Amino acid sequence: MPLKFLLLLNFALAAYLTGLIWTVQLVHYPGFAYVAPEKFGAFHQHHTRTMSFVVLAPMVLELGLAVWLAWQGRSTLGAAGWWALALVLLIWAATFFISVPFHNRLAADGYSYVAIDGLVRTNWLRTVAWTLRSGLLGWLLWKIL
Repeated sequence: MPLKFLLLLNFALAAYLTGLIWTVQLVHYPGFAYVAPEKFGAFHQHHTRTMSFVVLAPMVLELGLAVWLAWQGRSTLGAAGWWALALVLLIWAATFFISVPFHNRLAADGYSYVAIDGLVRTNWLRTVAWTLRSGLLGWLLWKIL
């Protein structure tokens, strides 16, 4: 696959996931606090099930394409390709070691303002990382095209 096309695919996925994470950060996660506690369990179960369809496949694809881009672009992109991969790895680590435990707590205990607030505050790490990744890939794309 030509490097330009691989870079474009990486950028498209990063841009999609960046838009999604900003929506989650500013609208969706803060909205958890407005769900009635007696309805929160069903709401959170619905959120977890439906968000998986929206985010899981793109994240897995992004990880694979980021590895491919870093490797294939090692001579052309240099350190920037590896930084783009490092941001994906940071996002995955934050997702599974920070966000997932908060979601597990909400699933087990139900409504908890402390857990919701923690989820919102710590999600900034993923929001910033995806934003940086999109910017980096956009800059690389502009530079190569």
